[in-house]
Amino acid sequence: MFYEIDIPEPKTNLKQISALVILNPAESRRLLAKAVVTCSAVKNAWENGTIIIARGITNAFVTEELFDITIESKAAQTVGLVAGGILNAHVGPPPSTWHVIRKGKVVEDADSNVEILEFGPEDVVIKGANAIDPQGTPGIYAAGMKGGTIGMVWPIVTPRGSHLIIPVSLEKLVPCVLDAAKQTGIFHFTYSTGIPVKLIPVPLATVITEIEAFAILTGVKACHVGSGGVAGSEGAVHLSLAGDEETVEKAFELVKSIKGEPPVGLPENLVLASAEQYNYDASAQLATLGGL
Repeated sequence: MFYEIDIPEPKTNLKQISALVILNPAESRRLLAKAVVTCSAVKNAWENGTIIIARGITNAFVTEELFDITIESKAAQTVGLVAGGILNAHVGPPPSTWHVIRKGKVVEDADSNVEILEFGPEDVVIKGANAIDPQGTPGIYAAGMKGGTIGMVWPIVTPRGSHLIIPVSLEKLVPCVLDAAKQTGIFHFTYSTGIPVKLIPVPLATVITEIEAFAILTGVKACHVGSGGVAGSEGAVHLSLAGDEETVEKAFELVKSIKGEPPVGLPENLVLASAEQYNYDASAQLATLGGL
């Protein structure tokens, strides 16, 4: 479900304007990260509870915003990734291990698999996604035999009423996550351009897209009007921002501050050099994970 936002009604005595915005993928990730650290559940958990930041590229941006640090390389902060036209995995250690925060302080040498067992309603897990649909259901790729990170997280946070916050760009919009999930699975495919995965639907998570992010940060109304491009704008999200002149001006200043965010590069220590070397055999590429 989408993060609940409250867009103020236009003020009849103020001029109403609109702005057209194109955000490249890294710019969207920066926007989403700024919104995540600003949302009420995260701010409350920072003061009173525990925050777990799962590994992920968007979450590298979240960590940067939360601690005012720089992470290089951000792609090395994830395990699974889509890069070079294939589904791949990164086997090296993450650049940042500041992933468990209790009452505003980093828990050093933390094991999130242990820390999450102490979760209650005030606590937050932040996790990226690979798909989002118009109904607000996110989907997360898992190649691991145990369902990856989400296979560990979702069964714990859901019955406890903890917060699972998923920042995901509208670049990843699909018609229906539930329908898409039926067409995936680690043993589902004969051929694959990369490591085969299952798309796992994650109902009841709280989703923040660019639309919610702009509302959280500026109060402006955003509408997704298009996607895509070339020469570095592949995956770009096109948005129309509308509202009172002062509100749109504030939102556009935010846009200008994130324009030029550098694209995310490749990490070292990728599992696959190419899918072709495995003759695109899905099971052979899955086996490179060693049964994880």
